[in-house]
Amino acid sequence: MPEEDTKIDHYVLEYRRTNFEGPPRAKEDQPWMVVEGIRSTEYTLPRMKFDMKYMNFRVRACNKAVAGEFSEPVTLETRAFTFRLDASTCHQNLRVEELSVEWDATGGKLQDVKAREKDGKGRTASPANSPAR
Repeated sequence: MPEEDTKIDHYVLEYRRTNFEGPPRAKEDQPWMVVEGIRSTEYTLPRMKFDMKYMNFRVRACNKAVAGEFSEPVTLETRAFTFRLDASTCHQNLRVEELSVEWDATGGKLQDVKAREKDGKGRTASPANSPAR
């Protein structure tokens, strides 16, 4: 909040996903999503998914009686990096499934590897391939 202007009570942020770089188009398919009651000049959108490359944002200041005009919309590029953990190559104490990762302090993979080695389907006895590595 600007310290010199104590009339501002909070901010309202509006955003929407778009497929276009540059200024927002006159007619967009996506509706504006609203975040009200922001009491800081910084805000992080929770639960964002990077399913669109660009986002439009606009903001306005409000006091207890009235809201100001929205700022000119800006378009930001939301770059993302998608990665997945591989259950066969991750740490022995990590249990990796479709969309979740759990820490298993008992080292569940170590037991799986020993069972495979017993059946003759496991790794070789080389120290480079030991389960503890």
